[in-house]
Amino acid sequence: MSDIRTIEARQKLRSTNALTATGLFMRRSLQHMSNNGFGLAVEAVLSPIVMLLIFTFLFGGAIAGSVSGYIQYLLPGILVMTVVPLTVYSGTTLCTDSAKGVYHRFRTMPFWQPAALFGSIIADGLRYCAALLTVLVTGIALGFRPDDGVNGVLFAAIYVLFFAYSTSWVFAFIGNVVTQPETVSGTSMMIMYPLLFASNVLIDTSTMPRWLQMMIDLNPISVAVALTRGLFHGTANTAELASGIGVGILMIAIFAPLTIYVYLRRQLR
Repeated sequence: MSDIRTIEARQKLRSTNALTATGLFMRRSLQHMSNNGFGLAVEAVLSPIVMLLIFTFLFGGAIAGSVSGYIQYLLPGILVMTVVPLTVYSGTTLCTDSAKGVYHRFRTMPFWQPAALFGSIIADGLRYCAALLTVLVTGIALGFRPDDGVNGVLFAAIYVLFFAYSTSWVFAFIGNVVTQPETVSGTSMMIMYPLLFASNVLIDTSTMPRWLQMMIDLNPISVAVALTRGLFHGTANTAELASGIGVGILMIAIFAPLTIYVYLRRQLR
């Protein structure tokens, strides 16, 4: 009888609400961030300010003739350029825990196992929000004024967060495939920086040769930036909405199931 009760108790624990388990792992990830508050401040606050100031004053006069004119074009791109690289932490965090054997211990515990993935990825939203607010506040101080006002800021911010979470699944997948956190960072930067700089973040693609413009416009970063600009200034059309949201959904549809599958398989090693 005692054995039956033990089995029933374990089954009850395993059927615990997935949201509860995910919430616990979110708290765990947030606690780790709070233990490295200086790093979070540098990555999500100081770096975005420095980046925005450098590009605004370095290219403003040459490209738009003035800082105030260029900031209107630049800020939506810098917003994406600042937030998206932070998604790499989703992969490095997961890989670090796996390398330390933490998830092998989790495997013996009675909870919904993918909660460890979802909790970590969702908690990274704190980084995204901090960077997003930093860029917006700094941009407004430099003269950025979205044509669509508060609604434009709200819709653009929501989309950037959505795109960041979509991208985080790509690097979470990498973090579960490789064995060393350093490999995640190196591989991710090799993917990230060509996409960021070969995009419409800094300059208008209409100034480029036709063949190059077509290639850059197909870049997922360019698609996200184009929609972000459109949302800020109230000019987003149906095609931009469909492509911008579609890119994010496509990344989730491909990499979320792959990440969960690889994670669960890795636990069984």
